[in-house]
Amino acid sequence: MSIEVKNITKRFGTFTALDNVSVKIPDGELVALLGPSGSGKTTLLRIIAGLEEFDPADGADILFKNVSVVGNRVAERKVGFVFQHYALFRHQKVFDNIAFGLRVKRGKNRLPKEEIKRRVMELVRLIQLEGLENRYPDQLSGGQRQRVALARALAIEPKFLLLDEPFGALDARVRQNLRRWLRRLHDEIKLTSLFVTHDQEEALELADRVIVMNHGKIEQDGTPYEVFHKPQNAFVMDFLGSVNLFHRRMDVGGVVFDPRYMVGQQPFFVRPHEIDLSPDNPDGTGISAKIRRIQLAGAIAKIELVDVNEKEIYVEMSHEKYQVHRFTIGDAVFAVPQKTVSFDREQAGNCV
Repeated sequence: MSIEVKNITKRFGTFTALDNVSVKIPDGELVALLGPSGSGKTTLLRIIAGLEEFDPADGADILFKNVSVVGNRVAERKVGFVFQHYALFRHQKVFDNIAFGLRVKRGKNRLPKEEIKRRVMELVRLIQLEGLENRYPDQLSGGQRQRVALARALAIEPKFLLLDEPFGALDARVRQNLRRWLRRLHDEIKLTSLFVTHDQEEALELADRVIVMNHGKIEQDGTPYEVFHKPQNAFVMDFLGSVNLFHRRMDVGGVVFDPRYMVGQQPFFVRPHEIDLSPDNPDGTGISAKIRRIQLAGAIAKIELVDVNEKEIYVEMSHEKYQVHRFTIGDAVFAVPQKTVSFDREQAGNCV
């Protein structure tokens, strides 16, 4: 089932959390709302769920499968919501936590005990916690508790799944394992899902599409490949991954790269893995620098440089490439940008 947000604005006093936001989320997609704190991600999620009202305006609407849900209560929207801090009932076992939403149904929607048991055990198997259904939340790991919270949201058979920083309270290793598990789960159940995160790696690894937000606006909406490799403006380029900011000026011989900030120079961005290091500068395109730190742990070699003005430059390369020169701390080198991205006044991305 699809979600469409039309012309949504939300103000808290003088602060504008959302500024005329519109977005479409197709049926069955797993979409990330990505941005820094205060960008409007959680506010948008809560408005979709019905937990928050938006400011009245012409054309403003929330549609589920092309049907407006404005005015519908939270329960009527049938949205599953997963919070960062689990929100599990500590005095209830795993089984009872998952069954909660089913047991509170009344009237014609009330389910028999055997049907509740069947659904809960099916979800216990789905989240891979068989044999733990009689444990209490404090007897589980953080990752296990988050899976229980997810199962509880799925128990009511929601139309959509909304997740607000679902892995924010977990350590790095658990987060990585859990998001891979969630991706596999989504591929199995194909439930339209929207999750909030400020973690770029998480969004790029997990989502089908990434919606990048800043100051209550959508900066870019695209696939992980598009937002990372084809950023539409300087904010997206700078926010997604590590970048180096340089400036350049036109000289007699052509473009001259200059790491100093000077009025009138055109700024451009270079990813650390798109800079080569050389002990010499035969074509004059390199930036003179000195190696300050080398980190060889991990899949890539990370090298930190400083130029003559003590501006930091970050370079990443494969270990095989590093072995060609075997640079050491204190070496004088030239950083040579291989691919640069600049933005015009309209903030459209241009590769140069």
